[in-house]
Amino acid sequence: MLAFRLARRELRGSVRGLWIVLLCLALGVAVIAAVGSLRAATDRGLAEDGRRILGGDLEVESGSQPLPDALRDWLRARAATLSGVVQTRSMLVAPSGERQLVELKAVDAAWPLVGEAGVAANPQGPLPPPPSRKGRGSLGSGITPPPLAGGGWGEGAQPDGPIAAALPDHGLLAEPVVLDRLNLHAGDIVRLGNASFTIRGALVSEPDRVAAPLILGPRVLIADDALPSTGLTAPGSMVRYAVRATLPEPSATPALLTDLRRAFPDQGWRIRDPHDAAPGVTRFIDQTSLFMTLVGLTSLLVGGIGVANGVRAWLDARARTIAILRCLGSSSSLVLAVCLIQVLALAVCGVIIGVAAGALAPIALAAWLKDVLPVPPVLGIYPGPLLLAAGYGLLTALAFSLWPLGRAARIPGAALFRDALIPERTRPSCRLLLANALVAASLIALTIVTATDRRFALWFCAAALGTLVLFRLGGSLVTLASRAGFLLGSPSGRLGLANLHRPGAATPLMLVSVGLGLSTLAAVALIEGNVQREITEQLPANAPSFFFVDIQNSQLPQFQSLVQAQPGVEEMHQVPSLRARIVAVNGVPADRVQATPDTQWALRGDRGLTYAATPPSGTRIVAGHWWPSDYSGPPLVSFDTQLARGWGVTIGDVIRVSVLGRDIDLKIASLRDIAWRSLSLNFTMVASPGLLQNAPHTHIATVRIASPNQGRLLRVVTDALPNVTGIRVEDVLAAIASLLDQVAAALAATGSLTLITGALVLVGAVAAGQRRRIREAVILKTLGATRGQIRAAWMVEFGVLGLAAGLIAALVGTLASFGVVRYIMHFDWVFLPGTLAGTLIASLAMMLTFGYAGTATALRAKAAPMLRNE
Repeated sequence: MLAFRLARRELRGSVRGLWIVLLCLALGVAVIAAVGSLRAATDRGLAEDGRRILGGDLEVESGSQPLPDALRDWLRARAATLSGVVQTRSMLVAPSGERQLVELKAVDAAWPLVGEAGVAANPQGPLPPPPSRKGRGSLGSGITPPPLAGGGWGEGAQPDGPIAAALPDHGLLAEPVVLDRLNLHAGDIVRLGNASFTIRGALVSEPDRVAAPLILGPRVLIADDALPSTGLTAPGSMVRYAVRATLPEPSATPALLTDLRRAFPDQGWRIRDPHDAAPGVTRFIDQTSLFMTLVGLTSLLVGGIGVANGVRAWLDARARTIAILRCLGSSSSLVLAVCLIQVLALAVCGVIIGVAAGALAPIALAAWLKDVLPVPPVLGIYPGPLLLAAGYGLLTALAFSLWPLGRAARIPGAALFRDALIPERTRPSCRLLLANALVAASLIALTIVTATDRRFALWFCAAALGTLVLFRLGGSLVTLASRAGFLLGSPSGRLGLANLHRPGAATPLMLVSVGLGLSTLAAVALIEGNVQREITEQLPANAPSFFFVDIQNSQLPQFQSLVQAQPGVEEMHQVPSLRARIVAVNGVPADRVQATPDTQWALRGDRGLTYAATPPSGTRIVAGHWWPSDYSGPPLVSFDTQLARGWGVTIGDVIRVSVLGRDIDLKIASLRDIAWRSLSLNFTMVASPGLLQNAPHTHIATVRIASPNQGRLLRVVTDALPNVTGIRVEDVLAAIASLLDQVAAALAATGSLTLITGALVLVGAVAAGQRRRIREAVILKTLGATRGQIRAAWMVEFGVLGLAAGLIAALVGTLASFGVVRYIMHFDWVFLPGTLAGTLIASLAMMLTFGYAGTATALRAKAAPMLRNE
């Protein structure tokens, strides 16, 4: 109780020097609390909107193979309401001849089962009424194509709503960006594949679509009974078939899914419920929140340095009071308790401020977040993330304050009569060192246990500790090197360097304060620069201009002649292409394969599959052998070595794939190292000819052509072969580069939070040394030094610190970016000196700016009052 009474009295007026503790903790805790709250809000949004995003209570997707009627009959027998959806890509051709690559979605009359689609009429008037179905077909043929098996838009269908009014009789809805780019209006006739469609309005929103960047084209919506007339669904085409269902009792979905898998075993279908409505979005949210949380922890780590610095400065100011307490008989434990209570009281205030700011930040940014996040968040107060952020803050405060508090508690009473009140070599007691180690271990454990990727979090903690050690060693080296300052001829230079190694100098703390934030920014800038270089600058000289997909066997000769007749064509390659879904690996179902996170993507959805008698040009076999050119035995496959490593398979293992509804066992004959960045025709699986050669399939081709002739080639090919889709490589790379720019901006913004915290710590460090600088300035002015000479000495001190911090930050950022680019992104890493030069300049400018601002007050101090008091 005595400790609490003394601490309460001390808190009335002696905590002015601890403001940096409050600010540093508040900023770091606010970042972590805001990220955690936003993630919880987004997770809840996914949970509450899972049925809407999925499009029902369950979805069965079969890839490029239509789902059987037996499945629909089985679901209808259980009172399920069904809706069929087909998705593919195609070229939308306007009356002007302009064309746009689009994501095509064909739906039946029951779509959407959950939610509503947003449709906007033409600005010049209401949606035109659908024309009579009589005589309306594709390309004016007068033939009405039959509906697909499923909901259908036949004469018996009685749909209502804007979709029902727009899609019958070859109606089409397109996203506004399509209408703007092609200058289309309601009533215009456009072409998709072999069929003509009438624009009926703009598709503003889809209930079963999450927000995503337009990499391969915006959305276009048509009725499913019009899809066969387009010619886009031939065997082997890149099509995805799915059936959604709603149940009278959604709670019965898990049991129904179990029965469904038993009734249709080993089909290779992808079956999902609302809990797995958007797995890609869930992974994105997990990865983003992990990164943002680690950024917040980095900011909190820098804030921890500020805590140590602020507590140290506060104890320097209170050292005389502490010594008096010791002279009056206070024990070291009582002194420690009094000081610790005061620091924790301020830390709790900082944590409360940070938690409050973090809880309110997502709500305050609600309007902006709705346009950025893939799903609308359910905003509110989420206690779990807030308590976690508070735990991070309190553990950080303890971890970084116990050491200076422990040193202060051991000040003897005799120190009252000495100039240096806190002896330089005093260390905390062994019990306090053990407690400090336990608190630090708890902070590390909390970081790892609560992370979505514990391995990554473990590496982060190791890197953070290594960075702290590196900056501490850097501070020691600067201190040692500054001892050679006596060799300088300039008095200001000698004095500035002497300040770096004087007793009690805060050189290591100031290096860490600025360096950690700069290290984060340097790493982010180098990662972003390497990725941009990989996508844009490192485009191979022989990269293709176009990918043409869904070329039918009968169309291949015509396609080749069309391409060869165009001027400027430099190269053309084509290979057969099939769509295959991996069903099992060595007898283990695909959904149970223990694959590494970076290779799980290949187990989901359809994969490209080709066949070849001889190794394709540029093939690099790293294990096994290619089959003879006249091989006619059981199917073999040459597999990607990266996927093989991630799945734990090797030569002789068997991969079962489903091709056009038939399961085929492919025995691995060789492993290939695939150069994906060459943008040539590469497949994860290249099978032996024979069985696959006789299966229905399409062809995919690449063409390299001079830029002035690219538009003409696209028009000629897609006009003559409407079902063929041309994808311009430059457009895709430009979309990716634009997306990377947005990601880089977000990374730089989050990384700057660490730098802001570092700036706060630097301000605190400068403020902590202000009493010493005032005393030093008074003595030097008394001895005849001018303000200019004193300021020059201090600028030398801060300049050397800034230069050292920048160099170490450049080293740390380089190592961090190398690890991320090389081992996580699997890119070739390149050193970018220009980016690091910016880091050095920023470090030097920041240190000199804060140093100049801090010294201005010291230089204005009057000498007489100080001398009288001393």
